[in-house]
Amino acid sequence: MFSNFLTDLIVGAIVLGVLVFVHELGHFVVNKWFGVRVLIFSFGFGKRLFGIKRGVFSWGALKDMAPDSTDYRVSLLPFGGYVRMAGDDPSQPRSGDPSEFLSKPRWQRCLVALAGPAVNLALAVVILVGLYHYHYEKPSYEEQPARVGYVEPNSPAAKAGVQPGDVIVRLGDKVKPTWEDVELKVPTSPGEAIPITVLRDGRKLDLILRPRAEGEEQTGYAGWSPCLPASIGLVEPGSPASKAGLRAGDEIVALDGVRIPCWQSLTAALQSNGGKPLEITLRRDGRDLSVQVTPVYGDVQGTKKWHIGVGLRDVVVVRRLPWSQALSQAIDFNMRNSLLTVDVIGKILTRRMSAKSLSSPIGIAQLSGEAYRAGWVDLLMFVSLISLQLGLFNLLPIPILDGGMILMLVIEGILRRDVSMAVKERVVQVGLAVLLLLAVYVMYNDILKTFKPY
Repeated sequence: MFSNFLTDLIVGAIVLGVLVFVHELGHFVVNKWFGVRVLIFSFGFGKRLFGIKRGVFSWGALKDMAPDSTDYRVSLLPFGGYVRMAGDDPSQPRSGDPSEFLSKPRWQRCLVALAGPAVNLALAVVILVGLYHYHYEKPSYEEQPARVGYVEPNSPAAKAGVQPGDVIVRLGDKVKPTWEDVELKVPTSPGEAIPITVLRDGRKLDLILRPRAEGEEQTGYAGWSPCLPASIGLVEPGSPASKAGLRAGDEIVALDGVRIPCWQSLTAALQSNGGKPLEITLRRDGRDLSVQVTPVYGDVQGTKKWHIGVGLRDVVVVRRLPWSQALSQAIDFNMRNSLLTVDVIGKILTRRMSAKSLSSPIGIAQLSGEAYRAGWVDLLMFVSLISLQLGLFNLLPIPILDGGMILMLVIEGILRRDVSMAVKERVVQVGLAVLLLLAVYVMYNDILKTFKPY
């Protein structure tokens, strides 16, 4: 338990630290590009540990703060970084120096503010392009038509009239969705009426799905699962399947001549059969074979049921994509997640979705640790996603965020004059209060989830 907590803390600090540092690096580069005098470029916050200024390495605090050079420093708290420009405080009198931030044209200051989020968004794409070129992995069912394999009794899907074997051909505005589309849409739509169209026995049926809010984060739940091929991943020694000669890699295609389209269909057929001998048609190395099996009644993962002693094979697509295709897939993935993020933020603001779905640095640290333990592929996917979220979050038009600065600069550009200092201070105070309240609320929820009783 403690080792996991320590791992979460370290990995989370590294992930957030690197991403925030990259964000600030974007601001730094564009500041330098436009000739803004940068006083400090720090990795981390708080007390200065060491750094370089005017080519001289030094430990601790600086005594020589020459105004014409940048202090590249490492600070005590390694959770990101910051850039301090000359003349960036509007409450201080201006010297008129053209190298000061506020002396630059509004369009240049706007690009400086935009640079941080832009670098985060670009990094999210770059990480995935590299990952997809060398290792593109996803469950095979995510790329296939959304065929339903199981519907939980009394679930939202069951109440909507969805049945096993239905193919979802429309989900909201999405035509011919894959299961990946379904898994993105449903969790972000708790309580909403989603029009769906399913294909059943050659007929199209229009239904209404209302996902219910479930779990600590109150995300949408439909109560259905994808149709998974009845492909065998393991055969228990001494089981009926083992005695009949079934092997890992075999695919069960029929029971007593009745087609088995999904793994869930196999489970249901075994229960309805009641233990009578069955003729199983299986596919092995491209050939169909028939074997006789008699199910037995016993414990399967804590539940008493009829079974033959086989386990599902987790079918995962793993391949290397050409650079062009990797770029296309990375852009598509980030575009879909960007639209999803905007949709979620809108629903939270309009109280159609719980703010409990947001994560603070505590929650991000936990997720970082889980991704790290799952492997480098999951970790890189997670870092890419957090970089995307960080970029989008900073574009929100909230004072003290980059998006708030951009909005203020646009307003001043339209008015062709600076907004008064009193108004700016009041707006910043309100924005700071909102962010602090949100941070406290989200951190409180993450703490409750971390230390919940079991």
